[in-house]
Amino acid sequence: MQRRPEAILALEDGALFRGRAFGARGEHCGEVVFTTGMTGYQEVLTDPSYHGQIVIMTCPHIGNYGVNDDDAESARPWVSGFIVREASPVVSNWRATGDLESYLIAHNIVALTEIDTRALVRHIRTRGAMRGIISSDDLDSESLIHKSRASRAMSGADLAREVTCTQVYEWNYGVIASEAKQSPTSELEIASSHKPLLAMTRAFHIVAYDFGIKHNILRMFAERGCRVTIVPATTRAEDVLALKPDGIFLSNGPGDPAAVTYAIEATKKLLGRVPIFGICLGHQILGLALGAKTYKLKFGHRGGNQPVKHLPSGKVEITTHNHGFAVDANSLPNAVEITHVNLNDNCVEGLRHKNLPAFSVQYHPEAAPGPHDARYLFDEFARMMKESK
Repeated sequence: MQRRPEAILALEDGALFRGRAFGARGEHCGEVVFTTGMTGYQEVLTDPSYHGQIVIMTCPHIGNYGVNDDDAESARPWVSGFIVREASPVVSNWRATGDLESYLIAHNIVALTEIDTRALVRHIRTRGAMRGIISSDDLDSESLIHKSRASRAMSGADLAREVTCTQVYEWNYGVIASEAKQSPTSELEIASSHKPLLAMTRAFHIVAYDFGIKHNILRMFAERGCRVTIVPATTRAEDVLALKPDGIFLSNGPGDPAAVTYAIEATKKLLGRVPIFGICLGHQILGLALGAKTYKLKFGHRGGNQPVKHLPSGKVEITTHNHGFAVDANSLPNAVEITHVNLNDNCVEGLRHKNLPAFSVQYHPEAAPGPHDARYLFDEFARMMKESK
């Protein structure tokens, strides 16, 4: 087997990690973060919340089950770069329609393999998430360090504008009606997989803000008989209310929540009008709209094994995460209660307004990939919409 060409990861603090090029050739900058999921690399690649980030997989062996047409969480990969300890040369899975490296090349994702990912992750845990650059072209260490320091920082970055849809569209039981965000083949396959749902009554109309929404969130709403209208991130509150929603959903997405000022202002105007449910960036936006503050975590939470405690019941959920910011517990107004906390660092993982129909969670109850412990939250939203009717 031909030896892969050399490639380098250079971090803004001057650290260098040398390996071999994997995927597309070239160089890309981004915030270097890690995720602890043992599977689900295709879902990670296509999660818009990873836009602007170079993602390290802590699981050492990646690519063995290939890629397929069903597991994408959006129309394309969004990561700025991808790092794995060992890229599997063999694909063996009945669902596979291709291999990981060909997928990365097709989408121009620069990746790095044959490096000590454990040492790299320990470095990020100690020093914090930071800017970096992967290059298989420029191998000059000083040049790469300079480029990483000159790249865009995550703090203050409004990335929702860069991943949102361009026009309003509907998700009809998993089939995209008017926005070409998926291949026709995938649409047909999703429609086929949801045939039993077509007979269900569409009890609620949800308007979902697309800050980087994942397909599995839309599937969760569809499974509960909801009709979902997806709107661009910058849509005004007045235009959302004109669609006559039974509920409003604030989606996940990338970047600094405090920079998404237009969404914060829209959410303020929507509070109390119809029930609101937020996930990830949507959770942070709801918190900011309610008067709280957000802050950047040292290295964030990413992966499918985060323990979260549901305070009202005392139950512990194992949950999927992908976030680098959090809501400041001390800044929450008295009218807002904390419903979930992270058992690793005690940060806010869920909140609810005491008087208004609005709640949110920081983690991903839809998973994809990950455990299904928190899917009850979609049922809670349905109950909230029913009570508000």
